[in-house]
Amino acid sequence: MSLSLKNSDDLLEAVTNYWDNRASSYSCANQEELNNKKRIIWQNLLLSHAPEEKKLKVLDIGTGPGFFAIIMAQAGHSVTAVDATKAMLKQAKNNAKHYEVNIDFVESDVHTLPFDECSFDLIITRNVTWNLKKPHEAYLEWYRLLTKGGRLINFDANWYLHLFDDVFKEGFEQDRRNTINLGIPDHYANTDTVAMKKIAEVLPLSRKLRPQWDVVKLLDIGFSQCLVDTTISEKIWDDEEKVNYRSTPMFMIIAEK
Repeated sequence: MSLSLKNSDDLLEAVTNYWDNRASSYSCANQEELNNKKRIIWQNLLLSHAPEEKKLKVLDIGTGPGFFAIIMAQAGHSVTAVDATKAMLKQAKNNAKHYEVNIDFVESDVHTLPFDECSFDLIITRNVTWNLKKPHEAYLEWYRLLTKGGRLINFDANWYLHLFDDVFKEGFEQDRRNTINLGIPDHYANTDTVAMKKIAEVLPLSRKLRPQWDVVKLLDIGFSQCLVDTTISEKIWDDEEKVNYRSTPMFMIIAEK
């Protein structure tokens, strides 16, 4: 894959093409989560931090194969799910049909969404913001879409900081050694690491220490408060994930408008 990411359109296309190619395998991983205890763990976690209303209007941003959208629809909420990737949305629609839930799927660039302001009580997203060409603008847009008192719940990690930080690099390399020593599948072995590395090198958040960056931006945008949990992966990940990503723990940000 040859990349000449001279402008934001090139970057968006590169990211979209990458996830198009990952759609099928990513959907298989999501289906495993839907069929084991992780479904309940994730559902309980999201509901525990959602606004206290009987039926929420939920927006799942960067839905991928639809995991978050499906578990929130199963909990009885009205769910809209967006993604910029056609192949991901195809997988998500098939998964929603399989689990017999109604979800409004929308293809859209998540920086500029086709919804009125104050349309949603809850916005949820997982492993999306690190992919964004203009994350600050995306946060502004998501703030616009939330009702007063609505919440954004964002799960992410410093996925490619190891390209720019020696401490993170050593941790990443140790994770790879640990998978070998423990006989555990290396989750990076089945991905196009060359393509993703080239993309990550020009993504703005690859160089930022997070969630510190996010909290500053969210409060500056106008969110009234932010709650951060940097140990959330200990509650969510299985043992295999913990070995693969020990140097890059997931964080959770809850921002209220």
